[in-house]
Amino acid sequence: MKIGIVLPETGQQATKDNIIQIANLAEKEGFDSLWVFERLLWPINPQTPYRGSADGSLPDDMQNVFDPLETLTYVAANTNKIALGTSVIDMLFHNPVVLARRFATLDVLSEGRAICGLGIGWSKDEYQASNIPFEHRGKRANEFVQTLKKIWTDDIVEFKGKFYNIPASKIGPKPIQKPYIPIYIGGFSPKTFSRIVKYDANGWLASMSGAVSLESLDNNIKILKDKAAKANKNPNDFRIVVLLYPGRYSNSNKEREVRNSRIPFTGTIDEMGSDLQKIKEMETVDHVIFSYNFSYEGRDMEKMIQTTKQLSKFAT
Repeated sequence: MKIGIVLPETGQQATKDNIIQIANLAEKEGFDSLWVFERLLWPINPQTPYRGSADGSLPDDMQNVFDPLETLTYVAANTNKIALGTSVIDMLFHNPVVLARRFATLDVLSEGRAICGLGIGWSKDEYQASNIPFEHRGKRANEFVQTLKKIWTDDIVEFKGKFYNIPASKIGPKPIQKPYIPIYIGGFSPKTFSRIVKYDANGWLASMSGAVSLESLDNNIKILKDKAAKANKNPNDFRIVVLLYPGRYSNSNKEREVRNSRIPFTGTIDEMGSDLQKIKEMETVDHVIFSYNFSYEGRDMEKMIQTTKQLSKFAT
């Protein structure tokens, strides 16, 4: 499996030096990819509770988040071959023509290293700030994916939809990667899988955040493959990228109790390595990403690299 790592683009760790240090070390160690995510706001009184905390508030580190594509463009100028992906950009907060040109520019400047990971978001506050209705976001996303592909592939781009309209136009630059920049879509709903299959995205970007089980991941992969087969498409054409959040425990009694009912990718290196081996056995999973945001390792750049190296041995 390919190995990726999320850049330190959030909280106090989000500095120019840390980002370049991780990027250069990851490339030196032979990792395959670098990733960023998007967060627009840290609402004081969130309309949509954050599922990762008891009180619904976002982690404090999310008060300071670098722009994803600006960060990757900077990293592209300071690396040579490692792939550069978004996990994820919430597409509906953007104009599709502008976002398509930004991704294409990144692909050209990086000489074909961009990976487009997209989501539709969940925060009503971020939708409000983007001046986009929270309703019908799935239908809007369907059109968005279509417009991206047209902008990246068609000489004369024209699109007439319910939510987006592009008059017949020339739009450049075009990406280096053909036919277009790889598109992976995040989410867990059946409509997400239908979107991936119907509009021929490259695959699914799955997140193992929270208490998502390995069984749930495997079942969702089977749902995606089943939808592909029913649409008379090759299920193996849709690849799986899995975003992981490793969390190490020491040997204290309290932490041993936690491990007795642990969630995936917590515990010792061997325990997390065992989880990784199970993911490796899942068909069409060929890329995993390690994120250390909000974890102990995430405050030490060298620990992030060393933990990733240790875990990557279980993926070979």
